[in-house]
Amino acid sequence: MSNLRNFLIGAGIVTVGAIGTKKAIDYFQNRQEEQVREQSLGDAQPKSEQEVAYAVVEANSVQGFLDKSFGNPGRYVPNRPAKIFDYQGKQYMVIWAKDNQLQKNQMLAFLYTEKGRNLIASVGYTTQKTDYNLQELNTTPFAVKINEKKLTSGKAETQGTENVDFVLA
Repeated sequence: MSNLRNFLIGAGIVTVGAIGTKKAIDYFQNRQEEQVREQSLGDAQPKSEQEVAYAVVEANSVQGFLDKSFGNPGRYVPNRPAKIFDYQGKQYMVIWAKDNQLQKNQMLAFLYTEKGRNLIASVGYTTQKTDYNLQELNTTPFAVKINEKKLTSGKAETQGTENVDFVLA
């Protein structure tokens, strides 16, 4: 679990509670902010391959991460709770934000490795159209759910949507 804590510190993300565990299927179905289970940042280890260890984070620390990462403060503003988690020994961060420059919503998914952060999925969406780049997602156990379809790879445009979810493939 120290890997999850280390990447949170490296990304400048501030937690609001302990790292917890939950069945992966339940974690990915929840669009709301996760509940804080403890008051201190302790180590939480998944008990099986079907669980995730996750961190509940302060929303404004995600804003700082976006500003630093994309070099344009305020361009991306979080509009849904971020998912920061360890699944099967790998660390991920998924952020949903409003792109104020392009006037669309954006979902950005990152995989953390020893070499750094890799963007594995990017989805821009409005109710009129959705564009996605999932070139690196197919190396993970995840998919992006757009209009009830699970996509695991590709780069294209499709019909618009109001929500995009990051789910188990």
